[in-house]
Amino acid sequence: MTTRRGAGTCAIGAIDMAIWDLYGKAAGKPVWQLLGGVPQAHITPYASLLPSGTTLAEYRESLLAKATWARDFGFSAAKLEICIKGPYAHNRLQEGDDAIVQLVAECRQAVGPEMCIMVDVAYCWNDWKEALRVLRRLEQYDIFFVETPLPSDDLEGYRRLAGATDIRIAAGEWLQTRYEFLDLMNRGQVDVVQPDVGRVGGFTEALRVVQLARDRGKLVVPHCWKTGIGAAATAHLAAVSPNIDSSNFCPLRLLTPSFVANWCRTNSRSTEAAGPASATRAGDQSQF
Repeated sequence: MTTRRGAGTCAIGAIDMAIWDLYGKAAGKPVWQLLGGVPQAHITPYASLLPSGTTLAEYRESLLAKATWARDFGFSAAKLEICIKGPYAHNRLQEGDDAIVQLVAECRQAVGPEMCIMVDVAYCWNDWKEALRVLRRLEQYDIFFVETPLPSDDLEGYRRLAGATDIRIAAGEWLQTRYEFLDLMNRGQVDVVQPDVGRVGGFTEALRVVQLARDRGKLVVPHCWKTGIGAAATAHLAAVSPNIDSSNFCPLRLLTPSFVANWCRTNSRSTEAAGPASATRAGDQSQF
């Protein structure tokens, strides 16, 4: 009765992931081989870049430094966390739309035209028309998607925004169960859905979301933020999901030499399906 949403669903997700892991250990196989589906040749890891700084100038300097670091390290894609406005603004910053546009413009100039850029604005606009005015200014910078421009429950706003801009709209990091994602896709009409494997209900529910998205021609870019366990679990899901072509690789504190070695076969531009699924383990105690 109390696990339809919230912490109960997160707990179910943790248990589900653990059961799949135990299944993998018992079968002597990595989890991705047990999930079914067609293995992908590679997955593109993108670096999520969370700046520091208590002023706009400090935030800008930090973001530009991290963006150029990611490019030089070898990432071919990065997500700019430009969270400087709205209820989830970082470090008490409250800046205007001009600052958002300027940060995107400077980051694009810094990393060049070849790098794929995504932008997370953390629910900063309350009105889809306000968001659209800014997105039209951002279209010239070749952004792959803008993440969570509106509150999660503003499905009508998402529908109108997605239909009015050339930039893909992404959302779903907070959503739980396939039913909330069905609303986001059917009513919200977003282009990219972002289930978090742990939060949505584990591998079992995440696979359902991926299939529902595939049926509707939607891309899936899973949310993953907290730990190496989440990153590894997300890689397993992506390894057998044709509509997932990129996977979140963050926070940057996870980029230890051993973690990178297990994920990335060449220069961090692609992640082979055989790599994260069989090699990303914690002391050989996990089939993740």
